[in-house]
Amino acid sequence: MPKYLVEGRYTSDGLKGLAREGASRRRGDIEKMIESAGGKLEAIYFAFGDADFYTILDAPDNVSAAALSVVANGSGQTPLPKYSV
Repeated sequence: MPKYLVEGRYTSDGLKGLAREGASRRRGDIEKMIESAGGKLEAIYFAFGDADFYTILDAPDNVSAAALSVVANGSGQTPLPKYSV
């Protein structure tokens, strides 16, 4: 499977969830979402600056990777929604 680097940003609701539930919960939610699209999470790195986190993942194809990126960055929900491509 191809590897992808996806950068993400938290919405204000996402930041509240991070403060309430912690980074481990965020990682678990992201991992479940990636797996539901047939992919695998390799790493997640939290950052300062324009991006709040970077995710390295394996995905079946470009369409799946793009869909995961759109869902992760656009949801603002806590936890991330279940998603399948």
